[in-house]
Amino acid sequence: MFAGFSSDENEIDVEGLRDRLKKMNDQELRRFGLAARFMCSAGAKLGKPPCQVFVIQLEETRAEQERRNSEKEHKR
Repeated sequence: MFAGFSSDENEIDVEGLRDRLKKMNDQELRRFGLAARFMCSAGAKLGKPPCQVFVIQLEETRAEQERRNSEKEHKR
């Protein structure tokens, strides 16, 4: 099973996803976020609403990026 996903493709293990995102370096996190953002776009689903799995991935990626940015600012 892929980390962050459950056995049902419409469900997501949010804690597993968060752990996976924390282990990514900044470049990997940006790349993952770009892919999630595309999958939430109208073009990816031919105008249909995005799958909730991709919306959650995008939200969690943005949260991880914000956490990292606030840590960097806090260290200054």
